[in-house]
Amino acid sequence: MNKDLVYRIILLLVLIGLGVFLFVYFDLYLFFTDKNRIINFIKSSRYDVPVFIMIQIIQVVVAVIPGEISGFIGGYLYGPLWGTIYSTVGLTLGSWLAFMLARFFGEPLLEKVVKKEVFEKFDHFMEHKGLLVSFLLFLIPGFPKDYLCYIMGVSRIPVMTFIIISTVGRFFGTAMLSISGNIARNEQYPLLAVVTVAAIIVLLLVWRYHDKILEILKNSNSR
Repeated sequence: MNKDLVYRIILLLVLIGLGVFLFVYFDLYLFFTDKNRIINFIKSSRYDVPVFIMIQIIQVVVAVIPGEISGFIGGYLYGPLWGTIYSTVGLTLGSWLAFMLARFFGEPLLEKVVKKEVFEKFDHFMEHKGLLVSFLLFLIPGFPKDYLCYIMGVSRIPVMTFIIISTVGRFFGTAMLSISGNIARNEQYPLLAVVTVAAIIVLLLVWRYHDKILEILKNSNSR
């Protein structure tokens, strides 16, 4: 076996072990799933904006952490405009980092991060450089965008192309989360209810028909 590959696998295992230890020891998963704890933590810091951006980076790299909460918090704390901007910065950096980690460590990391069935669904698009399809997948609510960053990292897609696809593709969903957070802060509950119901309907439809959507995209991409 190639020595360089062995060193990378050892480094990967050390980093994974360290990450698991930190998350278990400090109960970080509970922290990232508790909106009020995150808000209080950010507000207590003198450097609240960099802290918020770092939280967004972490939630992308640790793909199992739900990103909807942090996106909502961005709008709650900073309003729809700056919430979207700060979230976009964090999500872009996090997406780039996940992409580069996958590119550096290769399939050994992908096997640890991405479930086999998730990888198999998107492998066709990555293999054939489905750039348009990849962009559409980033646009659709409910698809595992953080996992996509890792999958695309082992493809031949150029780094800058990936950054553009992921940033622009995430933007609409990020803006909607920021708007929702701002609505909640202003206690415009009827409007928040409308936005929430609309988002839930879209998510349910996407979840219900996600296989058909993938099949349609796959067929259109092969023409």
